[in-house]
Amino acid sequence: MASASETTNYFLRRAFKALELDPRYERLLMTPAREVRVELPIVMDDGNVETFIGYRVQHDDSRGPFKGGLRYHHEVEIDEVRSLASLMTWKTAVVGVPFGGAKGGIQVDARRLSKSESERLTRRFATAISDVIGPLRDIPAPDVNTNGQIMGWFFDQYSRSNGFSPGVVTGKPVELHGSLGRGAATGRGCMFAIRECLKHDGKAIEGTRFVIQGFGNVGSWFAKLVHAQGGKVIAVSDINGGIYNEDGLDIPALCAHVDNTRTVVEFAGSKPVANAELLTLECDVLVPAALGHVLTEQNAAEVKAAYVLEAANGPCTAEGADILDSRNIQCIPDIWANAGGVTVSYFEWTQNLQNFRWTEQKVNTELERIMVDAHTRIRAAMETHACSMRTAAFIVAVQAVKSATDMRGLQ
Repeated sequence: MASASETTNYFLRRAFKALELDPRYERLLMTPAREVRVELPIVMDDGNVETFIGYRVQHDDSRGPFKGGLRYHHEVEIDEVRSLASLMTWKTAVVGVPFGGAKGGIQVDARRLSKSESERLTRRFATAISDVIGPLRDIPAPDVNTNGQIMGWFFDQYSRSNGFSPGVVTGKPVELHGSLGRGAATGRGCMFAIRECLKHDGKAIEGTRFVIQGFGNVGSWFAKLVHAQGGKVIAVSDINGGIYNEDGLDIPALCAHVDNTRTVVEFAGSKPVANAELLTLECDVLVPAALGHVLTEQNAAEVKAAYVLEAANGPCTAEGADILDSRNIQCIPDIWANAGGVTVSYFEWTQNLQNFRWTEQKVNTELERIMVDAHTRIRAAMETHACSMRTAAFIVAVQAVKSATDMRGLQ
């Protein structure tokens, strides 16, 4: 199986070929501008010193400051971060927000950290990479196992040396100059994406059956939003396992259950289902909303959905994506589907620079407009180039980045 960065570049090359791009752009648009690796020693609660490895990869800033999340996960490694940074470049470009792409993370089992250890690690990381980030240079955000509290610590640590700088990170708590609507933004953007695709095919969310792999921030918000519109969520999962009810799960009750137990398992009125089996359940829309590379050449042929909505980053391997395409299963690509998060991060950053707060209604209205406009551009590219939605999204993004690169020049 190809690595994460090889998979991203595989999809990129299809867009390059469709655009008949000059070969000199291939290396230019694939190669990261900067890769940073730092050692992060901290004192643990038991008095021992442990050292963790942190990364920040800055891929491209031709269209604006670098932008991308920070994840705390024991499997974080440079190739994955490199791939995710590249995907951020194309994600911001396809929806037209004025950012480039970056990504970062710390190789740590976040579940092992106490709150005080997490704070010390975050502050150490913020200090270690402070020379390469900033409100007009590189703006981190939450990702896997990071949240508003961690962004608050990050903002505070950076501000101690650089003055009051709320725009250095997004995804902050509303009380610390975060944006209304940011928590739901990625899930809401995914809802707009599937709504537009269903509408294009003469369908609607109401009555559509969804299976959601991953019930963190993105998966849970998506479930709540489609449930409210009459969608039927028949299965969900988290790291502990999955649950299934062919008649549809009571999502508000499930969210209350998760708040109390911190897992979806053993929810009343559901049957257990293994995570691997969940991906091949019969449904209308399969929503991978956890980590990457879960749909592969081993299981893509068993998928029984009409649509795969990529709420996670890079959930399909190159081989898995090709199998889904060959079976006429429409993959709604991550660089558009889950761009709601970075779009509302842009709104938060804008509010921080202006010292002005938007209403939640304005945030949601503007997010919907941007997601719908991007869908229109992607559909036009699909028709022009007779290609898949994924390739069309990359074509739209590559055209935008190439154009900015050309106009800025290489001198």
